[in-house]
Amino acid sequence: MSDVFGAIYANAYDTLYQDKDYATECELIERIFQTFGDNSIHSILDLGCGTGSHAIPLAQEGFEVIGVDRSESMLAQARKKATGLGMNKNNIAFQKGDICSINLQRQADSALMMFAVLGYQLQNANVFSALKTARRHLRLGGLLIFDVWYGPAVLHQRPSQRVKVIPTPGGQILRVASGKLDIRWHVCTVDFHVWRLEGERLVAEKEESHSVRYFFPLELDLFLECSGFNLIRLGAFPEFDRDPSEETWNVLGVARAV
Repeated sequence: MSDVFGAIYANAYDTLYQDKDYATECELIERIFQTFGDNSIHSILDLGCGTGSHAIPLAQEGFEVIGVDRSESMLAQARKKATGLGMNKNNIAFQKGDICSINLQRQADSALMMFAVLGYQLQNANVFSALKTARRHLRLGGLLIFDVWYGPAVLHQRPSQRVKVIPTPGGQILRVASGKLDIRWHVCTVDFHVWRLEGERLVAEKEESHSVRYFFPLELDLFLECSGFNLIRLGAFPEFDRDPSEETWNVLGVARAV
């Protein structure tokens, strides 16, 4: 189950997550910029940008955006989408790289790690490396926005098997996801099995295993403080104004570079 976010999964990615409200998430990001950024946010580094579903709408709003991802297949989809929209390449670019080590030799006003990107860093050293990459690329006072799985809710709710069927113009995509916890290491591993059908004919099949770390509030405080950030707000996601609880699997954090 290697090649996570490989070609087959990347090609189906936007279809699988068509019900994810990226537009509302981008509106929330902009609201956070206005609330905590003192109207000084013009450039964005999107770490783990995937197919560009945050980067592209934000660039359309006039922000200068650089998206970074380790999967060339996901970046290919992002570039294809941006080209299809006739976007100005002067304010959006996509670059392959490891968010734990990349150095673009420039700084931005804000950095994003959306859709559990930080959670894919399973070891403490990798969490620190990813956060230090963000800090290295942020000016003093710049904002880091990230969402993670919230430990108290993960342990309370526990993962379950989920089946998703998505109609496509020529058939359908079927995805089965099942998860298991490693409580010692704060990791939830989700096994995905994806089938793409055209009519009744199977045209592609893929199995992937995604291990995602979940986090606890004081743990996040320590990671951020040791990486050059102050945590400003940890809220439910996408209901950011609500405090996290055991019913809040996803939370959104905002931190300032110090």
